[in-house]
Amino acid sequence: MRVLITTSLCILFSQLICQTGTDAFSKYWYAGEAEITSYELQQARYGELRKGHCVMVFVTEPFSRAKQVKLDRASQSSENVTVMKLNFIKKFNTGIYPYSMMTSSFVPVSFDKYPDAMKVTTSSQEWCGHTFTQLNLDDDAYRFREFSYFESEGDREVELEVDWLEDELWQRIRLDPSGLPLGQISILPSTMYARLGHKSPVALSAMATLSVKQSIADDAKEIYEYKLNYPDRTLAIRFEKDFPYAIVGWEETYQGLTTTASIIRRIKSPYWQKNANKDEYLRTELGIE
Repeated sequence: MRVLITTSLCILFSQLICQTGTDAFSKYWYAGEAEITSYELQQARYGELRKGHCVMVFVTEPFSRAKQVKLDRASQSSENVTVMKLNFIKKFNTGIYPYSMMTSSFVPVSFDKYPDAMKVTTSSQEWCGHTFTQLNLDDDAYRFREFSYFESEGDREVELEVDWLEDELWQRIRLDPSGLPLGQISILPSTMYARLGHKSPVALSAMATLSVKQSIADDAKEIYEYKLNYPDRTLAIRFEKDFPYAIVGWEETYQGLTTTASIIRRIKSPYWQKNANKDEYLRTELGIE
């Protein structure tokens, strides 16, 4: 069950104002552009660290509360909910063969009216095969479905209690960090982590903390670190303290190895229109060639 402990957050964010209803928020997130950020990745896999890159694409869009898909004609639908979508892409190689992973998560902008993440999907492709995971909010539960080439994981469906989702925390940071859960919480680990670790969809207890750190890139610049301590894993997300609370990197430690991601470049772009050969310079600009 979701429990929000806010006392420490209120103290830490005593001078921070929620931006979701302000002109600054509208100008940044409703300008017809997505925010695209590239990261240098060191991914732990099969007992070694692998070089790769990540891309995070944040964008607001109209979403159907009933069908849980992007609306084609939002103005004509009574089911329209504005969500912040995150497309989180990882690419890295393991020896001869590559991994390509992507999580799409959909979190309502209006947390007071719609407190729960509505949908998460994750796909993973590599030369052994591919898997697909999907969670959909269904009234007071999550419907979890998974399809995989592994016998023990393939074609299953379960119902999960509504808990915090690790996959929604990225948007919670971008929308309003003072709404992050703190203390001992029940949370479903990320679907990417579950696929790489062949984990069942089970919520775990984790200690969530928030602290002030110094930026790796700029020693004079303060950033926040939101950290989850699970029994056998830690995740630390670092983000700027001022709006739009940009994520500068993260660390994930599991089985003695630490996956790290550090920011390369951030741009704003209507990327869905940038599909000509002449637009490939943007990939160079993002450092992901």
